[in-house]
Parts: sequence; C-alpha cells; structure tokens
Amino acid sequence: MSVSIEFLPDEIIIEAEPGEPILKVAQRAGVCIPTGCLMGSCHACEVELDDGEAICACISSVPAGRSHLTINLYSDPTW
Repeated sequence: MSVSIEFLPDEIIIEAEPGEPILKVAQRAGVCIPTGCLMGSCHACEVELDDGEAICACISSVPAGRSHLTINLYSDPTW
C-alpha cells in the first residue's frame, strides 16, 4: 500500500512505498532537502512531520501503516 507524501510549503504531493528513503522520495518529487553528513549527525536535512516530530531525512524512511504523510521543509540559514 503506497503512502501519499505531501511536501510543504510547496504542496508537492507524490506517492511513495513504505520503507523508501525520504531523501529519494523528495528527489523524485523535485524537492531539494539540504544534506550534510548523510548520517543524521549534522541535522542539515532535518524536516518536521505532520505530528510535529523532527527527523533527519537522510536516515529516515517512509513509515508503514499510513496512507498520508505531510513533511514540512524549513530552511536553516547556516546551511
């Protein structure tokens, strides 16, 4: 069962499979999530999920058991 991912603030929606890396989903959607270390240490790729949880997109994947997920992108001027 695929998951509908909505990237805010641009309201870009794409279908993804559970377990698919969030960075790859964003790339397929044409959404740029800045990266740094690609190991979750630097937090350059931090995004916020619809429940308010902040995650590092580089080490996170699309969760199973959901039909929709909203990912809020925010920019950090230091990156």
